[in-house]
Amino acid sequence: MAAASVMRTLRKNRTLRYGVPMLLLVIGGSFGLREFSQIRYDAVKIKIDPELEKKLKMNKVSLESEYEKIKDSTFEDWENIRGPRPWEDPDLLQGRNPEFLKTKTT
Repeated sequence: MAAASVMRTLRKNRTLRYGVPMLLLVIGGSFGLREFSQIRYDAVKIKIDPELEKKLKMNKVSLESEYEKIKDSTFEDWENIRGPRPWEDPDLLQGRNPEFLKTKTT
């Protein structure tokens, strides 16, 4: 009988009912965040395969080199072509006259 009254009192206690789960969430979240943030630092320490590292160093692409490639290009004759919508056939849309498409769909 005494155990039942103690359990009833503990269930009614607001600190045990709301405070303890909140503290467990905050403290448990702190440990969880520590583990997830440690992944970031561990990923930096991973060494790359030397062959892959040489290949990456040989393939130097910079903003300046890409600019030099397109510097002399002319974009005056550039035409904006709309891509097909999911329900449209891409073969019909590319390079066709819009009036032809209107008559074909109606």
